[in-house]
Amino acid sequence: MASSSDSAPRRGFVLPQDEQERFLMHRVEELCRLAEQRGIARHTGFLSDREQTLAQAALHRAGCDFGTFRGGWPGAERKVLCLEPPDTWAEEPIVCLRLSVPRTWTEKLPGHRDYLGSILGLGLERTCLGDLLPDPENPRDTYAFVLSDKKEFIVQNLYQAGNCPVSVQECDAPSPAALRGPERERREATVPSLRADTVLAALMHTSRTLAAEAIRSGRVEINHLPLRAAHEEVFEGDLFTVRGSGRYRLEAVGGKSKKDRIFITFYQY
Repeated sequence: MASSSDSAPRRGFVLPQDEQERFLMHRVEELCRLAEQRGIARHTGFLSDREQTLAQAALHRAGCDFGTFRGGWPGAERKVLCLEPPDTWAEEPIVCLRLSVPRTWTEKLPGHRDYLGSILGLGLERTCLGDLLPDPENPRDTYAFVLSDKKEFIVQNLYQAGNCPVSVQECDAPSPAALRGPERERREATVPSLRADTVLAALMHTSRTLAAEAIRSGRVEINHLPLRAAHEEVFEGDLFTVRGSGRYRLEAVGGKSKKDRIFITFYQY
């Protein structure tokens, strides 16, 4: 297929859509001012990719150049915004926990939803928890990145995931196999245009009619925002979330075929 161009259009910044998003941006600006005025490092909780975009815009608006995003491992999706002014020292805000199923357990092993539900079921907010990484070479181990100040609470209170018993220990880093991240099958397709319904039909391997119906029924989000119209243009890097189907990343938009169709590369989470 034709390679993706470095100059392929990307989605521009989408203004905050509600009071919660506006509050996040104001909070980031406030943390920037506090960190700079007091010379003390500050950090947020774990942010989704949409929240990271809003936080980055808030950094620009505040004129802050000492903010970095970290998720505990190189391929992290959920990340903490760390505000560390020059000449300040800060403890690492993220720790890695290994969640292990005992070898005596012979029934079905817990999955991502089981671990997520059990940790949040302790009364923690979603911002306390980053990525969950399964170990492909040892299915009994899953690694969780959490805020440092919640480590002891989780270690002392998490005893099971779903119906499965688990033990929790802090570790320096996930296994090399887990750090490689999940292997995702990248697929290629051609589309007549970058309309949302056309691209979504290719991602889901369905008809354009069914894709448009999913959009009309409010089941589709792009970058965590509702997709309101089938004719909206989509861009390289966009994340599609389809309720009842899954998540898809439009990884690359390439050139055109001889029949004037656009090459795309994508994968499903």
